[in-house]
Amino acid sequence: MPDAAAVGILTDVHRGVGRILLNRPKALNALTAGMVSAIDRVLAAWEHAPLSAVVFASTSTKAFCAGGDIRTIREHSLAGDAEASERFFASEYRLNARIAEYPVPVVSLIDGLCMGGGLGLSVHGGFRVVTERAVLAMPETGIGFFPDIGASYFLPRLPGAIGMYLGLTGQRIDAADALYTGLATHFIPADLLGTVGDALADSPDEPVEAVLNRLAGRSPVAESGLAQARGDVDWAFGAPTLGEIEKRLRHLDTRWAAAALGALEAASPQSLEITHALLARGRQRTLRECLDAELALTRTTIRTPDFLEGVRAALVDKDRAPTWRRTSLGGGAPAS
Repeated sequence: MPDAAAVGILTDVHRGVGRILLNRPKALNALTAGMVSAIDRVLAAWEHAPLSAVVFASTSTKAFCAGGDIRTIREHSLAGDAEASERFFASEYRLNARIAEYPVPVVSLIDGLCMGGGLGLSVHGGFRVVTERAVLAMPETGIGFFPDIGASYFLPRLPGAIGMYLGLTGQRIDAADALYTGLATHFIPADLLGTVGDALADSPDEPVEAVLNRLAGRSPVAESGLAQARGDVDWAFGAPTLGEIEKRLRHLDTRWAAAALGALEAASPQSLEITHALLARGRQRTLRECLDAELALTRTTIRTPDFLEGVRAALVDKDRAPTWRRTSLGGGAPAS
């Protein structure tokens, strides 16, 4: 597709395997509206093609995808162009749903950063391969936003209270943690990642799971730190309210609890309240219901002072020192 490369993706079909390569390396493959539309068109065109698999990957070793182009969303908000932002989120969430329902197995090769919209591209597919360089996170509460792209569906379905922990704190996790939580399905060393497409093409009649298992069996991964902290995670973040979560973290008085508490204290109080309510409800919703609820929330959240300030501090001025509208929890915030 000649227009695809111009908007930051490369595509091809080789021996029955479709490939979509994210190709905006200087921006860590942050998803633009053009990229989202191009990926959606490609998947629509391939939907009934005789493919054995579709592979998502990156041309960069630094990032699979660092998320959506949230800086542009801020610019739309400042310019009063709410329609442009809504078009972006609506098209991104439609793409998330398409991937979840895709009739061909989708395999994402996660090497480097995978955050926000990057998880939207990968986690809804059946197979998520991580390398030793993989770093996954949903860091939205730190920029005055909330975990979207269907996160209110998949985070509550992680083991115990891990999803609430990751959604509220934005904690980054490695390959071992990703496998433990189920956000990743396989580990393959980075130097073997390029062999996945050929391996799938060599065995078109074999289940994708079996092909990946054969490659993954060559290298074990280290023990998950999240697994070691699981009891504390479940006790603290399984609390029914944000105030009780904070109270339990202070009671634990461990290095892990102090780090989690620090992350909560650095995040937008408004975002924490929205996120907690959204994730609490997400377990009872379908993916499409979660995406609809998230889309409704974007309409108001991107206009708030906390969102404008959070993106400024993280991505515009990069001083990492946001001044939130409120300095502590309390007062409540609406969640759809």
